[in-house]
Amino acid sequence: MPRFDAVLFDLDGVLADTAHIHFAAWRRLGEELGIHLEPAFEEKLKGVDRMGSLELILAHGGVTRTAEEKRVLADRKNGYYTAAVAEQTPDDLLPGARRVLEEARDAGLKIALASASRNAPPLLEQLGIAPLFDAIADPAAVKAPKPAPDLFLEAARLVGVAPDRCLGIEDSVAGIISIKDAGMVAVGIGDPTVLTRADYVVPTTAQLHIGDFL
Repeated sequence: MPRFDAVLFDLDGVLADTAHIHFAAWRRLGEELGIHLEPAFEEKLKGVDRMGSLELILAHGGVTRTAEEKRVLADRKNGYYTAAVAEQTPDDLLPGARRVLEEARDAGLKIALASASRNAPPLLEQLGIAPLFDAIADPAAVKAPKPAPDLFLEAARLVGVAPDRCLGIEDSVAGIISIKDAGMVAVGIGDPTVLTRADYVVPTTAQLHIGDFL
């Protein structure tokens, strides 16, 4: 009997490299606010939702804004981001991404997305992989963002699979914590010295093979 009945994927850094587009949009907004973001700051934003990222950036720059002003700023950043991702195509999938999804499908596993990005559904369409997913968890529908387990638990609920029968795949520390606190097995994409709570770590999506975990 296979160990898992479902695979739950993050998007940015796992299936597509859109994290740099997010960061470029945040840097543009930061410059408008007089906040300079060094490239290393991008790591702090991985797996963090839109408002959480904005809070980190404002704190970094020592800038305060009202709740309404924050909403306007977050919407402005999202406009920069959506304009950039509108140009994404299947060629922008990370190497191995489609193969990994097809391996999961061929193994009879349910496939769900657990991404903090509210732009994920149209992006999956542009990348040509939307038909491979059984469900997409809506980050707006859960109480707490990553690193809380809510989003991965919602993804598991949508495909009708118990958490302990799910394999979660992430590239961020916050995402790995989310998977583990949901009671799932975590596969990290990246550096094992960073993703220390992951059960398994592979350097890149191209080196990930679903069959290794079944």
